Amino acid sequence: MIYSRNTPVQPAKATTATKPLQQLRHRSLTSTARSNVAVGLPFARRGEGVGGSGGKKASILTRIAIAALAGAAMLTPAHAQDIPSLLKDADRFRMSADNLQVDTQVTVFNTDGSQDKERRYTVFAQAERKSLVLMQSPMEKGQKVLMLGDDFWLLMPGSQRPLRITPMQKLLGDASTGDIATMNWAGDYSGQIVGEEPCLPEGKAICLHLSLQAQRKGVTYQRIELWLGKARHEPVRADLFVQSDKLAKQARFVMDKPANPTTVSEMVLVDQLSNKKETRIRYLARKERTVSAEWLNPMFLARNPTLE
Repeated sequence: MIYSRNTPVQPAKATTATKPLQQLRHRSLTSTARSNVAVGLPFARRGEGVGGSGGKKASILTRIAIAALAGAAMLTPAHAQDIPSLLKDADRFRMSADNLQVDTQVTVFNTDGSQDKERRYTVFAQAERKSLVLMQSPMEKGQKVLMLGDDFWLLMPGSQRPLRITPMQKLLGDASTGDIATMNWAGDYSGQIVGEEPCLPEGKAICLHLSLQAQRKGVTYQRIELWLGKARHEPVRADLFVQSDKLAKQARFVMDKPANPTTVSEMVLVDQLSNKKETRIRYLARKERTVSAEWLNPMFLARNPTLE
């Protein structure tokens, strides 16, 4: 056929030889796009197929993303849970019910191991961050501490005016009002799992290390580094930091049955700011008890009622 200048040129039709090549290229581009979607990468643009420079970039990025995901999976232990669940598990070893009466003994020891002071308290730990502490030792008899959420009051037997205090107010030794009145971490703190570490520096047992930040203004400590048992999530030890981010105390939790713990029997506090004295908070007895609503009213308590 003779072509003239005005003769239209028809596009060549795909032959049986070129069709498989086109289909292969289409499948390659589709495969690349699907791989990108699987790892969160964008679709390859036209001209960025497997054979082009764009295809090489996409392939490299794909490999990097897959390696990162695989590494993250290896770093995340299978037993890892969210922080609220871990803290609820830990709280159950200190607070076995929503409303409890806890008979508590606080003893202060000097650095040479000799006993300094000892006091007795009855703590009514109630739901919704409410607690009432009755001081039972003869020299403190009649004094009370009331906690309602972020608010703390000290009530003296010779006064009808409740005194506002802070959760860091010392009761005895390094035991503050917050240490005695509050027995929960869940809801007050958020944070992250740092990793798996020895429970004690000289020990072989492995714990989960949690780094916690306060979420409410009325908590005793601004930051807590907490170590929980890997299997049961019982509290083992903690570093307690105040508002200035100074390490104020180190805590160690003594369980009732070390091999099969069910409850915290004692919390040991060691001062890290001044005297290095040791304060032991022993939980002598626990029982479920819900107190009357008026017991949690500071104006009612200011009348110095008899509470039994």
